[in-house]
Amino acid sequence: MKKNKILEEILNEVDKHPEIMSRREALKYLTMSPLAASVIAGATVGATTASASSSAKGKIVIVGGGLAGMSTAALIRNTASNLEVTVIEPDPTSVSYQPGQTLVAAGVWDKKDIIYNRDDFVPSGVKLIKGTVTAFDPDNNKVVVDGKEEVSYDHMIVATGLVLNYGSIKGLEGSITSSGADNAVVKQKIGKNGAYSIYFRDGAEDTWKGIQELVAKAKAHTGPEKLQALYSMPATAIKCGGAPMKIMYLTHAHLAKAGVADKVELTFNTAGGALFGIKEYAEVITKQFEKRGFKWNFGYNLTEIDTDGKVATFTKTWKEKGEYDEDLEEYTMVTKSQAFPFKYDFIHVTPPQGAPEVVAKSAIGSMQGWVPVEKETLQHASYKNVWSLGDVAALPMGKTGGSARKEYHVVVENLVAAIEGKALPSKFGGYTVCPLITGLGTVMLAEFDWSKKPTPSFPLDPTQERWIWWLLKVYALKPMTMYGMLSGRA
Repeated sequence: MKKNKILEEILNEVDKHPEIMSRREALKYLTMSPLAASVIAGATVGATTASASSSAKGKIVIVGGGLAGMSTAALIRNTASNLEVTVIEPDPTSVSYQPGQTLVAAGVWDKKDIIYNRDDFVPSGVKLIKGTVTAFDPDNNKVVVDGKEEVSYDHMIVATGLVLNYGSIKGLEGSITSSGADNAVVKQKIGKNGAYSIYFRDGAEDTWKGIQELVAKAKAHTGPEKLQALYSMPATAIKCGGAPMKIMYLTHAHLAKAGVADKVELTFNTAGGALFGIKEYAEVITKQFEKRGFKWNFGYNLTEIDTDGKVATFTKTWKEKGEYDEDLEEYTMVTKSQAFPFKYDFIHVTPPQGAPEVVAKSAIGSMQGWVPVEKETLQHASYKNVWSLGDVAALPMGKTGGSARKEYHVVVENLVAAIEGKALPSKFGGYTVCPLITGLGTVMLAEFDWSKKPTPSFPLDPTQERWIWWLLKVYALKPMTMYGMLSGRA
């Protein structure tokens, strides 16, 4: 009897935390849960690859071999085995499980629990080029790798991910092109002395040390004023928009567990105008903040940080009426701004993020830097043989792994149809999922789409914090991703 690979990996995760749940209890839960169908329907050890249904031929180049790119390569091979697929990816750990960085920062997982080798997940029949695309030439259907090797294509899929631009904040330096990339410059200021960030693997590990230091400091604190913990949200689009909140909730959970939550004031400063982009979830999160005693400020963007003096400067920007224009019969609007310094004992920095420069400044980029695509078909706005998905695509929402899981099916179905000369059959509905961790043992599973309304996959109120979603986050999602999605089967 063949074993279900995803189920076995879930049970392996359960075995790491016997104090929470036994294998027997996990199996009982999976048998009874509405999640069971999606969890147990994964790949099986020894199962043959799904038979390819299309005879389409051509050369496909995928720029980026992370979760989105490598999953797309696998699904192409499952769908149209005659297509020649090449993935270009320099990072040897590009498929590592990024959503787990929050759990590393919370002390639930170790860093080694989320690191996977790229070469172990290259689909059969796919060529891997271990290099970096340094130029795009879509007019001639080719890219240049490492400044020298030209690679031609019939269709190209761009899944490079984005860049963590810490250096755009005054007082910090450097940028990181992937979670596991060299981060020596960034770590000169981030990862010590009260300043932390979970957006790269080493940073997540350091954040756990920082939370422990804050707890210890709170235990020793006897002054009348509370210690200050700050959390920033930048003005740019970011991957996993809920992550800055998750780490705040988890910091509070550890403080509460230690009995010192009343000694630390937690403040969330966001450059945006709401705590969440979906009204129903924003209302619930506001109540959660109030219940926990959190503070928050809208329109506050982190622009400077003095890591030695432990002062973070946030710039608030707004518009005011200026002079009256008699010709237009309306007032001109004048942009105003003011800087507000915040002293801190602990700060979590969410860096501004954007497409890699080689993408942003190329013919396939846009004024905003992202790859412009038709939001439903994921086909490039100008080049019909170029497609994009994942964090680098210019989509109004969807920079999550759950979104990529929907997107890669759309890309492959439409790409194959385009090669066959057919109408594009598949549409991306904007599905986004954010397992918003609200404590050690509770998660609110926020799902939504282009409608900007909650779109729950299960018959449960999606605005409620639940233990069942914590189990999904800690045990099930990683195996479903690593052995389901990366095989092109989930």
